[in-house]
Amino acid sequence: MDEERISRFREPKGILRVIGNLTLCGVPLLSILAILNLPAYFSLSFHLHQWVAIIYGLTLSSTFIFVRASRKIRSENVPLYDIIFSAVSLFCFFYLGILYEEIMIEVGLLKTHRILLGVLAITVTLEAIRRVAGYAFLFIIIFFILLALFLSNLPLGLKGVSWKNLSNYLYVDPQGIIGVPVIVSSTVVLVFILFGQMINKIGLGDFFNDVATSLLGKYRGGQAKVAVFASSLFGMISGSAVANVVTTGTFTIPLMKKAGYRPFYAGAVEAVSSTGGQIMPPIMGASAFIMATFLGIPYAKVALAAIVPAILYYFAVFVQVDLEAAKLNLKGMEKGKIPSLLGTLKRSWIISLPFFLLIYLLFVKKLEAEHAGIYTTGFAFVLGYLVLKKLRIRSIFPVLSECGKFFIEIAITCAGAGILIGVLSITGLAFSFSTLLVNLAGGKLIPLLLLTAGGAVILGMGMPATGSYLLMVTLAAPALIQLGIEPILAHFFVFYYAVLSFLTPPVCLAVYAAAAIAEDNMLKTAYQAMKLGIVAYIVPFIFIFKPSLLLVGSFLEILESILFGIIGVTILAIAVEGYLFRELKIWVRTLLFFSGLTVMIPGIIYDILGLSISVPVIVYEFLQRRRVK
Repeated sequence: MDEERISRFREPKGILRVIGNLTLCGVPLLSILAILNLPAYFSLSFHLHQWVAIIYGLTLSSTFIFVRASRKIRSENVPLYDIIFSAVSLFCFFYLGILYEEIMIEVGLLKTHRILLGVLAITVTLEAIRRVAGYAFLFIIIFFILLALFLSNLPLGLKGVSWKNLSNYLYVDPQGIIGVPVIVSSTVVLVFILFGQMINKIGLGDFFNDVATSLLGKYRGGQAKVAVFASSLFGMISGSAVANVVTTGTFTIPLMKKAGYRPFYAGAVEAVSSTGGQIMPPIMGASAFIMATFLGIPYAKVALAAIVPAILYYFAVFVQVDLEAAKLNLKGMEKGKIPSLLGTLKRSWIISLPFFLLIYLLFVKKLEAEHAGIYTTGFAFVLGYLVLKKLRIRSIFPVLSECGKFFIEIAITCAGAGILIGVLSITGLAFSFSTLLVNLAGGKLIPLLLLTAGGAVILGMGMPATGSYLLMVTLAAPALIQLGIEPILAHFFVFYYAVLSFLTPPVCLAVYAAAAIAEDNMLKTAYQAMKLGIVAYIVPFIFIFKPSLLLVGSFLEILESILFGIIGVTILAIAVEGYLFRELKIWVRTLLFFSGLTVMIPGIIYDILGLSISVPVIVYEFLQRRRVK
C-alpha cells in the first residue's frame, strides 16, 4: 500500500495540503447533504445534478492536487500546471452546478463560452483519467470521441457530430460527464465508501479476522481458509480488490507461506478472495449500485440476486485450498495463536452492530441504499465515540479525507464512462454496435455470450471494473436483451466478467498486488488465481440459462439450483485441484471436470447424467486409495 501511494499519490505541503484535505472532506459531506436534501428544510431548492456537479468538481480538483502527473515524479510539491488544472476543474463544474437551471433552459443553444468550458471540462477529465485509470481506458474514450467526430466518413449510415455539439452535449447533458455513473457514485457509492472507512476505524476488519481465525484456524490449511473468509468479509466493505489485497494480504500471505503453501499459491488465494468481495453481498462494488439504477430496481434486490453465485464462488475456493492442504499434508494453526470464538464475540460483538444494522435496514426495512448507508455510518460513529472510545470529534476529518481520496478513482472512472455513454447516445452507436454484435454471433446466444465475456475481460484489462462494466453494459447488454435475455441476467453477466479482469492476465491488478507481497512470479500467480476462481468464469453462463441461481423462479427451482450448484462446483474444484484421496490422473480430472459442468447445466437429466459419471469415479478413487494403504 505504501509503494502504491508513493507511486501514485503525493502529500502536498503547506497551504495546498490544507486546501486539498478540506476539499476532500467536502466531497462526502456534500453527498450526505444531497441525499438527505437538508437545504429543503430551509426552503432552499437544489437539483440533484447541481449537487453532483459540485461534488465532481471538488473531486476532479483534488485529483490534480494529490495524484502525480507521472509516477516518475517524486517531489511532494504541486507544480503550477496542476494548480491551474485544479482551478479549471473547480470553475467548470461549479459554474455548471450553480447555474444548472438556467443552463438547462437554454441547453440547445451553442453559446461560445459554454462550448469553451465544455472543451476545458472534457480535457481536464481526460487528463485525470490518464492519471487515475491509465492509458487503456483513456485511449478507448479518445477513440470513441474521434469516432463521433468523423462518423460521417465511415460506411455505417450514421451521422457524425460537430465538436461544438459534442463538447456542449458532454458538458451539460444528463447523459454526459455528469451522467448516471457519476450521479450514483457521488451519492450511493460515496456513502458506502464512508461507511467502510468508519467501520474500519472502529475495528470491524480486525473483528472479522479474529472471527475467521477462531472458526477455521484449527483445520488443515487453516491459514488459507482464514484468508478466504476474512478477505471476503473485508472485501464487502472495501469495494476494491486491490485495496483488499494490500490491506489483508500483508497479513494473510506471509501466514500461508509460513504454513507451507507455495508463495504463488498463497498470492493467488488472496487475489481471488479479495476480488470476490466485489460480488459478495450485502456491500458489493460500485458497479452493483450503478446496476440497480440502470435496472430501476432497489439495490437490495441486486444484492439478493448475487448471493448464490457468490456463495458458490467462495465454496469452490474453500474446497480447493482444503485439497491443497491435504495434498501437502499441512496442519492447522497453532492452538495458542487461535483466539477463542466465544471470547472474541464476548469482547467485540458490539463492533459488528453497524454491519447487522445495515443488513436490517436494507433487507427488512427496505430503505433506499443511500439512506441505509448514512444511518449506519452515523450509528458507527456514535458507537465508536460514546461506547468504544476509539473515535473523537476530530477523528471525523481524517475519515472524511480518506473517503474523498478513495473516491477519486471511482468518480474519475465513472466520468469517463459518462463520456462514453454520451458519445454512444448522441451518435446512435450503441444501437448499431448491439446490432453488429448480434450479426457477428449469427443471431445465436452462445457465440454472443462468448463475445461479450471476452470483450468485458479484454476491455477491463488495465481499467477499473466499474469502467469495464459500464462500457460493456452499454455496448453488449442491449444485444443480449435483444436475444431474449432478462435485463438483470444480462447485467450480471457483464458485471462478473468485468470483475474477472482483476484475475485474468496479462493485466490483472489484484494478482499484481498479491504476487508482489508473495514475492513470486506474476504469471504463475495469475494462472493459479484463474484455477481458484474457475467458478466465476463458468457460473455466468449457467445463470443465463438457469435464472434460479439469481433467485429468479419458484422455491423448488431455487432449491434445486443451490443444491446441484454446490455439488457441481465441488466436483469442478476437485478436478481443477487434481487431488481427492490421492493425486488424480489426467483422465480422472477430465471426467470429473465435464461431469461437474454437466451437473450445473439446467435440467434434472443433466444432473443425473453428471452424477452418474462423477460418483463412480469418486468411489473408484476411494477404493484405490484404500488398496494402496
